[in-house]
Amino acid sequence: MKDPKFIRNIAIIAHVDHGKTTMVDGLLKQSNTFRDNQAEMNQELIMDSGDQEHERGITITAKQTSIYHGDYKINIIDTPGHADFSGEVERTLNMADGVLLVVDAQEGPMPQTKFVLSKALELGLKPVVIVNKIDKPSRRIDEVIDEVSDLFLELAIDDSQLHYPVYYAIGRDGKAWTHLPENTAEHADLTPIFDAIINDIPAPTVETEKPFQMLVTSLQYDNFLGKYAIGRISRGSIKRAQQIALIKRDGAIINGKTDKIFGYRGLNREEIEEAHAGDIVAITGVADAHIGETIADKENPEALPVIDVEAPTLSMYLGPNTSPMKGKEAEFNTSRQIGDRLKKELETNVSLRVAEEGIGFVVSGRGELHLSVLIETLRREGFEFEVGRPQVVTIEEDGVTKEPVEELLVEVGPEFLGAVSQELGTRRAAMVKQEQTSSGTSRSTYILPTRAMIGLRNLLLTATKGTIIMNSLPHGYQPLGAKLQQTRNGALIATEAGSTTAYALDAAAARGELYVGPGTTVYQGMIVGVYNRQGDLDVNVCRGKQLTNMRTSSSDGTIQLTPFTDLSLEQSIDFIEDDELLEVTPKSLRLRKRFLDPNMRKRNKK
Repeated sequence: MKDPKFIRNIAIIAHVDHGKTTMVDGLLKQSNTFRDNQAEMNQELIMDSGDQEHERGITITAKQTSIYHGDYKINIIDTPGHADFSGEVERTLNMADGVLLVVDAQEGPMPQTKFVLSKALELGLKPVVIVNKIDKPSRRIDEVIDEVSDLFLELAIDDSQLHYPVYYAIGRDGKAWTHLPENTAEHADLTPIFDAIINDIPAPTVETEKPFQMLVTSLQYDNFLGKYAIGRISRGSIKRAQQIALIKRDGAIINGKTDKIFGYRGLNREEIEEAHAGDIVAITGVADAHIGETIADKENPEALPVIDVEAPTLSMYLGPNTSPMKGKEAEFNTSRQIGDRLKKELETNVSLRVAEEGIGFVVSGRGELHLSVLIETLRREGFEFEVGRPQVVTIEEDGVTKEPVEELLVEVGPEFLGAVSQELGTRRAAMVKQEQTSSGTSRSTYILPTRAMIGLRNLLLTATKGTIIMNSLPHGYQPLGAKLQQTRNGALIATEAGSTTAYALDAAAARGELYVGPGTTVYQGMIVGVYNRQGDLDVNVCRGKQLTNMRTSSSDGTIQLTPFTDLSLEQSIDFIEDDELLEVTPKSLRLRKRFLDPNMRKRNKK
C-alpha cells in the first residue's frame, strides 16, 4: 500500500454493549479475511482475545486489525466502551482519520458515547453514525437519531461536523442499510458500511516524500521478538534494518535500528519489507519505546506532539502481603517482584500511575473497574499482595483542594425510584435531569463525588433486584466536601487462628452475615462476616463443641448453616473501610483488619 489514497484508518467507538466488537466480527467475516474453517472457529467477539474480556463480556484493551475491500486497505481499531478504559480510546484515536459511532436503537447515546465522540471531534475525525440493533422490540429509532443530533450540536467544534451520514444495522446478523428497512428479515449484508468507510471517511493526510516519522500509540510483547511499537506512519516510509531515532518525552534522542516491520491482515501480523505513510504498522528492535514517543528518521529526528491522557481519579494502596498466611499460595510475593511487574504494566496501560509508598505502592487509575482488572491480572499471573480501600485523587487549584465528580445516568423502573433516590441522597448526589422513556422507565442524571461511587453499583443492583441500568462519566472537579457517612455495618472479626467449625459458625451467624464456610483456615484479625449493627464484633469461629457424656433432647440436633456469601473481587474492594485490607492470592480473597491485634486496633482508634 504505497498510495495513501487507498488506505482508510477508522476507529469504532460506542458505549459499552452497543455492538462495536460484534460489528468488527461482521466486517472481518464479510471481507473474506478468514478461510471458511477459521470463520467457524472464531464465531463471536473475535477481537476480544483476553481471558477477562471473554469472562466479563467487555473490551478492555483497544486492538487493531486490517481488512481488504476491493483495492482498499481498511485498518480498524476496536475500542473499549467503559469509561474506566477511556485512556485506551484517547491514545488510539490518534491513529484514525474517521470514526464509526455505533448507537443502540433502544438506549440511544449514553455517557460514554458522549465522551468518546467529544474526543473524536476534538481531533477533527470524520464521524459516520450507525444505529445498531434496529430489530429490538423496544427500539425508538427516530428519537435516538434526534438525541444523536442534539449530542453533535453540543459537542461539534465546527459546522462541518454537523453533517454526518446515518446508517442502520443489525450487527449480530451482519446486515446494514442506507435507509430504514420495512422488513429487517430481508436479505442484506454489510456492503453499505464498507461503502461508507471508503466514500465518507477521508484518506490519511500524510506526506509521503518527507523523512520517516511515527507516533507510538500502542505496545505489545512476545517472547521471541520482544517489544513491538505500534502506530500510524505520519510521513515518509520505513524499511527493514533502517537506522532510526527514538525521541523520548523529555526530548532525549536514542539512536537505533529497526529489526522487523509487520503489517496487519485480519488477526495476524505479516512481516513486510517496507511500509509507507498512512499505514498502521508494528516495528520491532526499539526496546526503549514507550507510548506517546516518536520514532523518526535518524538524519531528521523531529518529534510529534505527545499524547495527553486525562488524569486518574481513584488510587489505592497495593503492597506485599503481611498476613500470617503469606507465601503459602503464590509464586511472587516480594515488594521488588510486584514493583517490577507494575513498571511493566505502566508501559502499556497509559492511564495508570504508580508511586512508591513504604514497602508498597500507590496505584492510580480511572475507576474501580480499571483497578480491579489490574488486580485480577496480577492475581492470575501468580502474584500475592494486599490492597487498601480506593481513595479519590485530589488536585490543588488556586490554593483550593478539589476532588473529581462524576455524571451518573440511572435508568430504573418507577417502583424502585424511591430506593435509588434514598441511597443517592446519603451520598450527596444532586439530580440535574429526570425524564420518562418511551418504555415506561425513569431516566435520571445525577452529579456526585467520585468517592460516592465506591460500592454504589452493588447496593443499587440489590435495591432494584438487578434491574437498574447505570453508567457514569468524569465531570470535572469541585472543592473537596465533608467526609461521607459510613453506609456499611461493622465487621465480624476472628479472634483465634485455626479452622472454622460449623458449631462456632452457627453461633456467629445469629450476629450477622457470614463470608466464610466451615473448614476455612482463618487467622486473628481476619474478617469473617458483616455484623448486623454498627461497630465491630470479635467472634471465635474456631471453637469446637465440648464432647461430654451429658445428653439432652435439644443439644444434639444437626446444625443447619445458612449458606455463606462468597464475595467477588469487586464486592470485596467495595466492602473494605479505611482501617481494613483485602488480601489477594491466586487461590483466595481474604478480608482483614489493618491491625490484626485487637489491642493495637483499640490503641490506633484513640
